[in-house]
Amino acid sequence: MDELYGKEGTPQREAFWRDAYAYCAGQVIHEMRKEEKITQQELAMRIGANKSYISRIEKGLIEPSVGTFYRIINALGLSIEINKPLA
Repeated sequence: MDELYGKEGTPQREAFWRDAYAYCAGQVIHEMRKEEKITQQELAMRIGANKSYISRIEKGLIEPSVGTFYRIINALGLSIEINKPLA
């Protein structure tokens, strides 16, 4: 990984992780939207955004803010559970 994405703590590695998280979040949103049989347009309307914004999120091109992510999750009828790992 160091050769491809830079050493841990470098800006290159941080950029890699940001892109990876954005892609994963986009895939989760895409799959859940499809399961709920909601179009990108419908989801966008539910959160007060436009279709192209949802498309860019699903493709991992942009990472939504935490607030927007929660609005999307709620619009899809989902919830998020945060757990503290056992030590």
